[in-house]
Amino acid sequence: MSTVTRRKFIGNLAGAALATSFASRLHAASAPSSSRRPNVLFFIVDDLRVELGCYGSRFGAITPHLDALAKSGVRFDRNYCQFPLCNPSRSSLMTGRHPTHTGVLGNRTNIRTLHPDWVTLPQLFRENGYQSLRCGKIFHGGMDDPKAWSQGGGVPDGDGGAGGKAKVIPRPDGPPPPPEVVAPLPQDVRQASSSDRVIVLDGEGEGHPDYATTEHAIEHLRRFDPQKDAPFFLACGPVKPHSPPCAPQKFFDLYDPEKIQLTPDFAAWPTVPPGFPRAAIRQRNADLFIGRAASEAEAKEVIRAYIASTSWTDWNIGRVMAELDRRGLRENTIVVLMVDHGYHLGEKGKWSKAGSLFEMGTRVPLIIVAPGAKGNGTACFRPVQSLDVYPTLQELCGLPRPPQELEGASLAPLLQDPGAAWKRPAFSVWSEDGTSLHGVAVRTEKWRYAEFGPNGVNGAMLFDPKADPLEMTNLANDRQHAATCAELAALTRHYASTLEKT
Repeated sequence: MSTVTRRKFIGNLAGAALATSFASRLHAASAPSSSRRPNVLFFIVDDLRVELGCYGSRFGAITPHLDALAKSGVRFDRNYCQFPLCNPSRSSLMTGRHPTHTGVLGNRTNIRTLHPDWVTLPQLFRENGYQSLRCGKIFHGGMDDPKAWSQGGGVPDGDGGAGGKAKVIPRPDGPPPPPEVVAPLPQDVRQASSSDRVIVLDGEGEGHPDYATTEHAIEHLRRFDPQKDAPFFLACGPVKPHSPPCAPQKFFDLYDPEKIQLTPDFAAWPTVPPGFPRAAIRQRNADLFIGRAASEAEAKEVIRAYIASTSWTDWNIGRVMAELDRRGLRENTIVVLMVDHGYHLGEKGKWSKAGSLFEMGTRVPLIIVAPGAKGNGTACFRPVQSLDVYPTLQELCGLPRPPQELEGASLAPLLQDPGAAWKRPAFSVWSEDGTSLHGVAVRTEKWRYAEFGPNGVNGAMLFDPKADPLEMTNLANDRQHAATCAELAALTRHYASTLEKT
């Protein structure tokens, strides 16, 4: 690898002194006394793509509380998850390590079993004098970290479809399936079939686990005494809008399905467009429209349900934020809003996250509100990664580094100056079998690139996000971009070579 390429891969670490200085100023500005460390309110939402008002929602999602949160902090416009699937993504961001080093490349591998000595993010806070409080889904369902929590560890996440009734959506006959999807569904898709429905919740959703998650978070805030209690790391994990999309009727009523405009690359079945690698699109959906076509009418109803579910999640997060303000805790609390991975809503016929190295599968919301940060109220357009959140919070709260190496970079300089120099690319990977990489994607300031198979043997994709935000044209086979592809391929191949067999 050339010196230039290696430098781009490792990134520009200039600004570390600025970050340290900023962390000190944050502590001094936000704490009521010099000894008071900041609290952390940490939201992690499941399956929420950049479908928020503050991100310019394509489908008009109404999210006033998250929009207000973005206005009070720094909204990271180009944040990328490291794996478009729950467990690998959460294992990465909770340990500050890339999936190529965690060894977690599927939903059935427990990060704590593989790495018993690593310190997870909430564990770092618990071991350094914080109350570490869990509400809802933080790690992958059924794989909680027993070392992480002062309270809330081991509590079941609950049934994601509880507390309501299925909404009947007309299913007109669609086009016949392509030959490749006639074969029996694989096990992971068969197990997900129960999620292929829409649910209207009773009342305001009181019977659903997300309502209980919100109430538990509010109760923790009500009990907290800033004069007597240790500072808190309060993690709140709503599972919606993960399928099946759920919301009370009043949130469905916010949207008229007739006014929803489908994406230009909408297709009834997962479809590989001309000029794209076949490996770029899984043949079957894993979350919605499983083994069946998506008619335009039904697609609009399902999109309506997804954004209704998003609005309900926004409402629940707003209730927690309102309690934070009622208790007068905002001035000494860092608030983080992040998401495990993105989601497709019909783009290229896809209705899930699994297998996607497209923008919709890997780009995710990230908002950080650090009291006193000069960048608050603005957006950052530098490419960053979800695993950057671990070292950011570790630094802002003045905690020691964990025993494992942190591969992300603290975002503290960007909280101070969202336009600061930042040369680190963002990486995402995919594995079909949970043991080896089948695709690697990289986002730089200018480009998005992905390749499939060892050394790109199964094809590559190159996009100019500014000119082609919906990724309609693959530039990888255009000769005038050969040098760009070669440079980005070197980054992805070096990254893939670091995979540790575990």
